Amino acid sequence: MPSTDLTAQRISSVLVDGFNKHYRLFRDCSARAKQRFEEARWIDGQRAVKDRIQFYDDRVLETTQQLRYEFTIDELSDEVWQQAKLNYIGLLINHRQPELAETFFNSVFCKILDRTYFHNEFIFVRPAVSTEYIESDPPAYRSYYPHPGELHQVIHQMLLDFGWTREFQDIDRDIEFVVRTVRRHLGEWPQQEVNFQIQVLNSAFYRNKGAYVIGKAINGPIEYPFAIPVLHSPEGKFFLDTILLDAWRISILFSLSRAYFMVDMEVPSAYVQYLRSIMPNKPRSELYTMLGLGKQGKTMFFRDLIFHLHHSADKFIVAPGIPGLVMLVFTLPSYPYVFKLIKDVFGKSKEVDHETVRGKYQLVKQVDRVGRMADTLEFSYVALPRNRFSQELIDTLYELAPSLIMEDGDDLIIKHVYIERRMEPLNMFLERMEQSGKDDQIESVVREYGNAIRELAIANIFPGDMLWKNFGITRYGRVVFYDYDEIEYMTSCNFRRIPQAPDFETEMSGETWYSVARNDVFPEEFATFLLVSGRIRAAFIRDHADLLDVEFWKNAQNEIRQGVVRDFYPYSESLRFCNAFALDSAG
Repeated sequence: MPSTDLTAQRISSVLVDGFNKHYRLFRDCSARAKQRFEEARWIDGQRAVKDRIQFYDDRVLETTQQLRYEFTIDELSDEVWQQAKLNYIGLLINHRQPELAETFFNSVFCKILDRTYFHNEFIFVRPAVSTEYIESDPPAYRSYYPHPGELHQVIHQMLLDFGWTREFQDIDRDIEFVVRTVRRHLGEWPQQEVNFQIQVLNSAFYRNKGAYVIGKAINGPIEYPFAIPVLHSPEGKFFLDTILLDAWRISILFSLSRAYFMVDMEVPSAYVQYLRSIMPNKPRSELYTMLGLGKQGKTMFFRDLIFHLHHSADKFIVAPGIPGLVMLVFTLPSYPYVFKLIKDVFGKSKEVDHETVRGKYQLVKQVDRVGRMADTLEFSYVALPRNRFSQELIDTLYELAPSLIMEDGDDLIIKHVYIERRMEPLNMFLERMEQSGKDDQIESVVREYGNAIRELAIANIFPGDMLWKNFGITRYGRVVFYDYDEIEYMTSCNFRRIPQAPDFETEMSGETWYSVARNDVFPEEFATFLLVSGRIRAAFIRDHADLLDVEFWKNAQNEIRQGVVRDFYPYSESLRFCNAFALDSAG
């Protein structure tokens, strides 16, 4: 066999071995979430989510180093790399994660050849191996076929089949709550068709202090999706907290503003395909990301973006709203995302550098975002058609971030960019509501804003810059924070009261009469900068006056330092069985 073939064969073998090691470690970490959940090891679970993010880059670096050790990379011809790719495809024919392995190939190839961007046949621009009908053992989902009158027993068996060893508090009571909630949701029981079945994904979805059972019931041509959260009672026993029956409510579970799930999947594409049958409007890229497969999410996002550019004609523009001091933001009106670049020079009030800002964005990926911080996709050397950029945007890019821009033929190359879901800035939303006289909407969103700050604090995140423009509102009315250049861990902050002025003249002078260290925070000052409107001030004080008092912040710090992990529910409190059926009893 010619040396070219031997070399290409060895390269493809090293690459597939590197990926297999990565996914073996990834899956092992995800599978151990079940034990961590049963043993209520919440801090260990948070640490595992953080550690797992680094697995991919570690294996890419490890594989790159092995190839550099075995070969003189600069001497390898294009023919070798083309043959290596073909050999690699052959190794993926019966693979259980071929789409992930293709992305891994791209990552190693781009790193080892030190290329910036690619328009060639060496990488997987499109999938080469189909993910349809890949069999897994055990299957991705289980099916149950209740006979009339057996629904309770089947749900009972469905829960037992997850193999949890911890005892349920009162499983029969909870199943009755499930059945009553479903009956209430449907209005009346439909006639049972011959194909009636309940399907449930084989692995539970573990996150924070909960395990989620995800599935759907099929009756005739109609499918009914559901998600059931399983939680720990104060006594340490399991209970079912609610059942979510609307696709949009289930979709919120998979919001990118939340921590990634831990799921034991042999065939991730099967899980994504099943989840898409429940949430058809949720992009596959977001589902892969929420399953902890962020690199695959990025790959699929970029493919979707390029596809969209081929089927649209509008131009990238500067994003509406108040420009930030650190980030330059632009958007494509027809695409629901924003693109954020770190400016070359920051505003005078900002005491950070590029490295610090990147560290803040990485921190956000590693913490529990509790539904209050937007996740971002980070890209390097993105090639986009220059003619799709408005002239105003091109001028702004070259003025504020010239070091991140270069041109190559018809393309504009962006050397580093963050991409996240587009939301309406909260200040713009409030202005619209004030102009329309919608006081109820103002009260609702101000309450949400305070809740966002409160929940972030409890989750060990201090936003830093809490101006309204740094928060957005989702299509479901939820307030989410998205400006990260000043965030800190709560435990790194020093919350203080403003010392009493030595005399009246000093107090009225407008000058600071007390020393202020870098991480000092004075909650009393929040009202001065945030509550400038009478309506907004009244609404905020009504629900969140304690956020202006240093005691709230110190108490939150103490809980965090004591290892207390609070409950955060990605659904309305009113849906919880303990509230829904307590109201029934009261009625």
